[in-house]
Amino acid sequence: MNAFETELGVMTEIAEAVNNMGWLLPTDIQSEAIPLILGGGDVLMAAETGSGKTGAFCLPVLQIVYETLKDIQEHKGLPKGDSKSTPIGFKMSAYDRTPAMAIDPEGLLCQSRDQNQWHGCRSTKGVINKGKYYYEAKVTDEGLCRVGWSTQDAVLDLGTDKLGFGFGGTGKKSNSKQFDNYGEPYGKDDVVGCYIDLDLMKLKWSKNGKDLGNAYDIPQALKNYAFYPTVCMKNAEIKFNFGETGFQHAPNEGYIGIAQVNKEFSVTSPKSSGGRGPIKRQNNAPLALIIEPSKELAEQTLREIKNFKKNLSNPDIKEVLIVGGLPVKEQIQSIENGVDIVVATPGRLDDLISTDRLSLDQVRFFILDEVDGLISQGHKDLIMKIHRKIPGVTFDGKRLQMIVCSATLHNFEVKKLADQIMHFPNWIDLKGQDSVPDTIHHCVCVIDPKMDTTWRTLKRRIQTDGVHATDRLNYQTDSKEMLSEAIKILKAEYCVKAIEKFKMDKALVFCRTKLDCDNLENYFIQLGGGPKNSGHQFSCVCLHSDRSPNERTENLEKFKQNKVRLLICTDVAARGLDITGLPYVINVTLPDEKQNYVHRIGRVGRADRMGLAISLVSKVQEKVWYHSCTSRGKNCHNRLLKEEGGCCIWYNEMNYLDEIEEHLGCTIAQVPASLEVPVNEFDGKVVYGEKRQVKTTAFKGHVELLAPSLKELMDLEKRTQINYLKMKFKI
Repeated sequence: MNAFETELGVMTEIAEAVNNMGWLLPTDIQSEAIPLILGGGDVLMAAETGSGKTGAFCLPVLQIVYETLKDIQEHKGLPKGDSKSTPIGFKMSAYDRTPAMAIDPEGLLCQSRDQNQWHGCRSTKGVINKGKYYYEAKVTDEGLCRVGWSTQDAVLDLGTDKLGFGFGGTGKKSNSKQFDNYGEPYGKDDVVGCYIDLDLMKLKWSKNGKDLGNAYDIPQALKNYAFYPTVCMKNAEIKFNFGETGFQHAPNEGYIGIAQVNKEFSVTSPKSSGGRGPIKRQNNAPLALIIEPSKELAEQTLREIKNFKKNLSNPDIKEVLIVGGLPVKEQIQSIENGVDIVVATPGRLDDLISTDRLSLDQVRFFILDEVDGLISQGHKDLIMKIHRKIPGVTFDGKRLQMIVCSATLHNFEVKKLADQIMHFPNWIDLKGQDSVPDTIHHCVCVIDPKMDTTWRTLKRRIQTDGVHATDRLNYQTDSKEMLSEAIKILKAEYCVKAIEKFKMDKALVFCRTKLDCDNLENYFIQLGGGPKNSGHQFSCVCLHSDRSPNERTENLEKFKQNKVRLLICTDVAARGLDITGLPYVINVTLPDEKQNYVHRIGRVGRADRMGLAISLVSKVQEKVWYHSCTSRGKNCHNRLLKEEGGCCIWYNEMNYLDEIEEHLGCTIAQVPASLEVPVNEFDGKVVYGEKRQVKTTAFKGHVELLAPSLKELMDLEKRTQINYLKMKFKI
């Protein structure tokens, strides 16, 4: 036994796998998140990379997926004895509803106080195949309402599409936006009886026990669809009776209360088999969907899942990686062979969903990792599209669970998204507002091409991004375009200067675009570096989304294993990667998003080791690519400004610096062109990549005097706890 099992409720098989990985105690984020997820809640969490965040959501999700598969395998959940006489427990769904629809804890009383818009909801279960069923809806307050039946695919504005049939208080029946006179109006204290005959495919209603006659012949095209009690209302209140208690008005002969339906053959949960037929797992319908912003992160998460599930069998959990750059036929084949957990990046996932290769009908967990990165990449619309396709209630009657991870929970877009798609999420914020740890020395070097004119005479210059390729540049002038080109040249030189000055043996170098990464890599290769010259101070590899999957994997491993010294990357490529022992970061350009500044420089200064982050900031505006074209920059040569219909903007980096400083609530130290970095505030000499060294003096203060006694107390406490654990668990 370990703490994951005894304290957090993780099942024995998973806890053993965790123990074999050397995880003796859960991290803070795991201690907070795992019980909440196992308890069925939506969770919104923020924690540092390397804090165990992936395990915090993978462990409980894996456990619930396994338990769900086990229940399906053993046919659990069906009532014992005579299913024909066992009440099913119908109620209105708190999840399959519009936002302003309130439902009491028993699921029988529905209320909406919105006077301007219609709001609706469906029941948690429906009827299918055969039989005659009845339920009652009593109007308990004044207002407008419609009650009746709909399929799971119908809109909640009952009666406004072909899949829903309603009867309103104005005395009109409705289907496909066709409102016709039927029966008579009803209002407060009236009881509406709702009938459905699946044998003859007919629908009708009653008012206070009076049969209003046949209303609709259900189209034969809906023969195999499940029908759910449904209501929509405007500033009204209704209470339902599905037959668990006696009806106020007994139904016609041959009809039974819907709660008495034969569960095994005539009842279904939302979206099971696409809303048709009894519960059945589909091969291409996963139980959990995890979306990552990059291939590297997706692979990292998949590896964790495989490690955690090593001791789970009968049934086996099938996981599939869906990312671009890999053979799509192999991924489709894996899905068709059966999948329980999907780990994916947005592009390829969208393709497979759009072509119906991957079904979302049975998703129980929807997990967005590094959601701020997904949003900044422009995937919010895709997230919303996927969320709309996933049923609010799962195939086994449980509600959809959302888990959202972010670098910060204080991002406006993250908060807005959470409000839209999550159900009263539990917030776990182990980061708080962005701040820089005192183990990170971060500074900026402001580059002014008017003052530093070495760019005019350089014999060997970096290949720039081509923004000014059609401009008539004169290296002896100070035109706006020439100074912009000069900044591109100088930044490469200052990057070289920083690497040489600090003898950087391992550094992350952030560039703004993929093209900038490629150009800097080629420049380092010109200087003698490159991926094959591991001993050279400019040995480097590149990491961004245009590189092939195999190359990206190989490049990352080369950097991690110290086979090269420099990893050149974009924000997207580096997001979430946990690279240990990293002493240096160079920002060739400040990030577009102020939150990403802390995310970048936070790659150093971990485990109480000192780190240095240098940002190269342009004093003048720089013209850069800002692709809004459909090709996302591929083969694009439109050098016009964005407001002129082009794909370029003028980048004011000093403004971005102001925003970052305001965000952090501090002024970032500036260093001269010589890159002399002061170390005074660290109480002694700094060795980047190593733990801070504190100056020693002959005088011993009370801290030093008490240190031996404190150590002795800590040793005693440790022995006491170990002895207690041995006695309790008989180790």
